[in-house]
Amino acid sequence: MLERVLSSRRAAPVSDDGDDDGDESKTRKHISIPTRITNYLIRTGHLWPCLLIGLVIIVLTSFVYHTRDLVCISASSSDHISRLRFFGFDGLETDFGSLGVPWCRSKHGKTVEWTTKDLIKGLEEFVPIYETRPIKNNMYGMGFDHSFGLWFMTRWLKPELMIESGAFKGHSTWVLRQAMPDTPIISLTPRHPEKYLKKGPAYVDGNCTYFAGKDFVDFGSIDWGKVMKKHGVKNRSQVVVFFDDHQNELKRLKQALKAGFRHLVFEDNYDTGTGDHYSFRQMCDQFYIRGGGHSCFKDSDEARIRGRRKKFWEKAVDIEELCGPGEAWWGVRGQMRDDFNHSNKAISYAEHFKNSRFVESVLDVYWELPPVAGPSLTHQTRYDPARTSGPIVEDGRYGLFQRLGLSRLEASVFNGYTQMVYLQVSQE
Repeated sequence: MLERVLSSRRAAPVSDDGDDDGDESKTRKHISIPTRITNYLIRTGHLWPCLLIGLVIIVLTSFVYHTRDLVCISASSSDHISRLRFFGFDGLETDFGSLGVPWCRSKHGKTVEWTTKDLIKGLEEFVPIYETRPIKNNMYGMGFDHSFGLWFMTRWLKPELMIESGAFKGHSTWVLRQAMPDTPIISLTPRHPEKYLKKGPAYVDGNCTYFAGKDFVDFGSIDWGKVMKKHGVKNRSQVVVFFDDHQNELKRLKQALKAGFRHLVFEDNYDTGTGDHYSFRQMCDQFYIRGGGHSCFKDSDEARIRGRRKKFWEKAVDIEELCGPGEAWWGVRGQMRDDFNHSNKAISYAEHFKNSRFVESVLDVYWELPPVAGPSLTHQTRYDPARTSGPIVEDGRYGLFQRLGLSRLEASVFNGYTQMVYLQVSQE
């Protein structure tokens, strides 16, 4: 774990011996003004008080300046971090993944085809598209990061059909449409987006089949064979399914497998100790996975670091929130949450472990969307980056951030570090 490292350096000793035999007039001729002032202060006895006052001013100025910008520290800036540690803030630097980043392990260790360069190129194209969105204030819905992720992955996969479970006001439907202008969409959502038009901006798509309102059918209850036949889809591996319905992700995975779908995107893959439903992150936060596992001891290094981060990041999770009765840290306090947090089934660790093994058995690819940029660029102060992989645009790269057009976006549109995840799955 992170530990404070303090280093002190002593200046090389300076000799007090002078050349008393030198020409006094020549010595005075070459003495600089600062030296004369210093000599005067020494003779009058005012040197040390002045130095002490100056040191206090420097320390206070440095403290005010760096605490004002405390959440905007680059993880790659060792000097900045060292100064924070000097003032007692070790463990609060915005280092991505310092508390571990659990990833669900795939069967064969495969990963996605796209690279960081592809993501950066996509960002440059997506920013002007995003600025035309019909719903400018998508509170309780997707922000910029996840909108970009959904658009990028859908456009890369080029599906014959797109399915979304949970549409809210229709922002995600609009994002899918921007990615694939001519591809049909199926939208499952309890309330039809057109209902929101009466109160403000919403989006209803003309090439979308809605199972909404009185026609709503849950994803697991639809006869997908009949629906696929109606849309002329013969290969279900050519379908992308997007889940933003806050349901048990294990349940949704099993339903998607039963229907024969392979490409799945989940919008709210909540971290351990957070969220209103059981997520893959919670399932895969296992001790045998790199970046997984926790210590529920209140005197542990993890507890100390989490406690400090909680003071500076609004959504940071401390040990009290992470661990439930009997030191249960899986799920949310040992519960398998579902149905918009209305179902809070207690699960044993043995069952939780079994769930993670099942996910691994069907998983070909698991990829979490990185944050678009770090807090020094987006100015977000809510989400702690300590459980997140490094951003697409690294902290300090303001030139790239600006060139991509991201500087035009308000801080409020960035998702922070809640997770969006892409899964490619196959039968056991």
